[in-house]
Amino acid sequence: MTNVADQGQAAEGGSPPLKILVLGGTSEASALAALLAGRPAFDVTLSLAGRTRAPRLGPLRTRIGGFGGPEGLAAWLAASAIDRVIDATHPFAVRISANAARACAQAGATLLALRRPPWTPQAGDRWRTVESVAACVPALGAAPRRVFLTVGRQEVGAFATAPQHAYLVRSIEPLDSLPLPDLAWIGARGPFSVEDEVALMREFRTDLLVTKNAGGAATYAKIEAARRLGLPVLIVERPPVPEVPVVADARDALAWLEAGVTAPAGSTGA
Repeated sequence: MTNVADQGQAAEGGSPPLKILVLGGTSEASALAALLAGRPAFDVTLSLAGRTRAPRLGPLRTRIGGFGGPEGLAAWLAASAIDRVIDATHPFAVRISANAARACAQAGATLLALRRPPWTPQAGDRWRTVESVAACVPALGAAPRRVFLTVGRQEVGAFATAPQHAYLVRSIEPLDSLPLPDLAWIGARGPFSVEDEVALMREFRTDLLVTKNAGGAATYAKIEAARRLGLPVLIVERPPVPEVPVVADARDALAWLEAGVTAPAGSTGA
């Protein structure tokens, strides 16, 4: 599926545009897309994994679906003559980040990661960090608890081994059928306000929040709400990702790309 916006005209001065692939699906990718739209110096394709049934299509040419692993991505980069790749995927999307690093090395494209900083505990937070979603399950304990679960719908199944708890799950897409006797689902997309998160946690009579350390502002309100209510938080640490050049926001990514446009021939501009 492709949403085509007119791009790829010659940059000022007659030089060809820098060909860019943005691996997206995050608010940072959307912010970068807005900054890149309509700039003749850049010929940009935004790639979305296609896990959301009705993705928000922005102003850039958009490709939806996988590439077929690192080899498939490398072949696509080479065939499309891509100069730069921006990995602006979710901090927990480790497979695509690893594939991007391998594919760029194979295809000779220059890679930059656009990664939002992780959240850090503040005064009043009651955090317990765990290394994975699976590690959250035994950390809930044996006694029944009311758990607000925000780890993404694809990983909710791990909690089927702890059916004694009551779960409230929020995700963009509906859940698959799960053998949990006390499960409520809310379909919603952030950002959320702190006041709404506090009200939701009170209505559900939440004992514990379980989430990933995704970072960013769009879903931070739940962390602040838990702090206000004095609730404990099980927070999954970020997994390791390839060591590549990193920036924290869309404007820094744009500056990196602009440096590539003005770099001398044969320079990476990194």
